[in-house]
Amino acid sequence: MGIQVLVGTTKGLFLLSSDDARRSWKLDGPHCDLWSINHMASDPMSGTLWAGGGGEWYGAGIWRSNDGGETWSLTKLTKGGMDEWAANDPDFANMIGWTAQELPFGDAFDQVWSMHFAHGALYAGTKQANFLKSTDLGQSFEQVDGMTNHPTREHWNPGAAGLVLHTIVTHPTDPQKIWTGVSAAGVFASEDGGKTFERRNRLANAEACGHHDHPAAPRDGETGHCVHNMMRAPGEGDVLYQQNHHGVWRSVDGGRSWEDLTEGLPSTFGFPIRVHPTDPDTIWTIPLNGDMAGRFPPDASAAVWKSTDAGKSWVAKREGLPQDTCFFTVLRQAMSGDTEDQAGLYFGTNTGSIFASIDEGESWREIASHLPTILSVEVAEL
Repeated sequence: MGIQVLVGTTKGLFLLSSDDARRSWKLDGPHCDLWSINHMASDPMSGTLWAGGGGEWYGAGIWRSNDGGETWSLTKLTKGGMDEWAANDPDFANMIGWTAQELPFGDAFDQVWSMHFAHGALYAGTKQANFLKSTDLGQSFEQVDGMTNHPTREHWNPGAAGLVLHTIVTHPTDPQKIWTGVSAAGVFASEDGGKTFERRNRLANAEACGHHDHPAAPRDGETGHCVHNMMRAPGEGDVLYQQNHHGVWRSVDGGRSWEDLTEGLPSTFGFPIRVHPTDPDTIWTIPLNGDMAGRFPPDASAAVWKSTDAGKSWVAKREGLPQDTCFFTVLRQAMSGDTEDQAGLYFGTNTGSIFASIDEGESWREIASHLPTILSVEVAEL
């Protein structure tokens, strides 16, 4: 039946659909009224797609499609500058078709940054680090107070993009287990369905960490708190991987302790992390040359780095990727994968390209180009 790749950009959502062999691709879009789309989610049972985003002008909202992406409707969550203007200018309100409405979260946040669907619930993380949950397929949302009002919140520091809850991870069979990533406050975990969250950033071997001057580096017995992306590995136990502002890390105990996997990579800095859908020891990441060095591939030569031994060693996979004068960035949510027998991988760049691999990252080819800045890539297998 093929694969559908959802591409969130600064100018709306695009859909890439493949044939059964994942070799021929068709592009459709933009959707969602050209809103900036930060992340997407899908429900294979109902066939529903969601796209979350917004900004200071539109406010925050989540778009929903029940027909595979042909049509979309908006659940608006907060107001933006557009609403303020329209409320005081009837001509402008008439021009854009605006009508006053009571929004559930007022002006508490201005963007949806992450989405995740599991166990019949749709979760959303926002800029200003609110955590939301919907039990009616995204028609309405409630705040998850255990995370949004965490007792350590007053000590959270924003990253360069602001204080964002950008990663949501759930256990495949236990709906009580939820993990979140906040930049720059670290990893949090709940084992009671979100009623309470524990902060989990302890180093597995603090003595071996050494001294770092970088403000995002490990210190005081903890990993750096600027988490960029996190995934749970398949199988028993709660093995987690994260790409941090300062390294790649692995936890074998649900985040209670973390070990550094960065040795063998060309840089400690990067955004996405991807775990194989059936092999917990196979992972991929895309290192960049550093936060203050341009945030592009080291030596301007693109590579996806792969490990098949849980991060003990790494190999650069370059076939099909640009090897000269390559200055793109791959953002934290701009890499995803499918669950085919030979797993496919997909990533997008801030220069508007989508690259795909259908041989588990061994080789790559560009399947779309000249899109707006790509913020996120997700796969819908409906």
